[in-house]
Amino acid sequence: MTNQDFANQLIRWYQHHKRDLPWRKTKDPYKIWLSEVILQQTRVNQGMPYYLKFVEAYPTVFDLASAPEDEVMRLWQGLGYYSRARNLHACAKMVVQEFNGQFPSSYDGLLRLKGVGKYTAAAISSFAFNQANAVVDGNVFRVLSRVFGIADDIASTKGANKFESLANELIDQDSPGEYNQAIMEFGAMHCSPKTPACGLCPISSDCYAFNHNAQQKLPVKLKKTKVRTRYFNYFLLRSGDQYYMKQRGAGDVWQGLYDFALYESNRQVETEEFMDTFPKEFLSNVILEDRSKIFKHVLSHQRIFATFYQFNVKNNKAIEALDAFEKLKAYRIEAIKELPKPILINNFLDEFIF
Repeated sequence: MTNQDFANQLIRWYQHHKRDLPWRKTKDPYKIWLSEVILQQTRVNQGMPYYLKFVEAYPTVFDLASAPEDEVMRLWQGLGYYSRARNLHACAKMVVQEFNGQFPSSYDGLLRLKGVGKYTAAAISSFAFNQANAVVDGNVFRVLSRVFGIADDIASTKGANKFESLANELIDQDSPGEYNQAIMEFGAMHCSPKTPACGLCPISSDCYAFNHNAQQKLPVKLKKTKVRTRYFNYFLLRSGDQYYMKQRGAGDVWQGLYDFALYESNRQVETEEFMDTFPKEFLSNVILEDRSKIFKHVLSHQRIFATFYQFNVKNNKAIEALDAFEKLKAYRIEAIKELPKPILINNFLDEFIF
């Protein structure tokens, strides 16, 4: 099978089986870039509503660049990987301020943008500008490793470079955008991780994995992400119809989002042990009203178990007794609804407060 035969087979398959997705109906680099950022580490069915919301709220890159950061983060709420949202906003500002609202048309030019790496630059340059730069994502790794029998570790620099080189050799020079869409769609819909449709595959006769029964062995990824378990004990301070919240700083999950005052423990603690962490000045000026069930929240690299303790605050002495009081600010319910929050916090609020 020649490189052109491989490309032709994938493109023919794609033309008959591709999903009807809005970002495939445009050459607008802004909307293509928006879809690619949203879909990083996100399934299409999960990302689609966010794409539609962002396009409606910010039809152009100028609209996104001029939006308040809290508003952008609020719209992103629930997608996770919030650094993507911050980079999205920063990139929009960069395109407006340094490129007069026009995305660079070259691969190298796109790489200069905030948050744009090799994959995104290749996607935009091929989809919007028809340039022959191959995309390499998880779907492409899987298709190429299986078809060509490549056992190099995709998490290694050597392996990634090998796949990138092969991908650029295989790309259709006349229809690079359609080819890139085709190989990604083929990996997502046909050559899937656990149940590839080998019996219906147009290239199975030339596929190494199919002919050697190696579908579950390829691709090879040796480096596994270590999962960290954390225990969050939130103290929810209420004063009348207001609740005290804070904006999370840099250096941890959910940067820039809002949550409550927090005590993190190295294991699950009982109420009495949790209460012992507070100064007497605090405890004498609050009433513990309720303790929630344990909320479990799973991130790609962390498992968080959160418990919420609701306190009725008698006076400001309680707030001033806390180390974190300078960061706390009182908000009414309607204002809290508009703040960008981690989905964990939003789930709690939906169930017990809103």
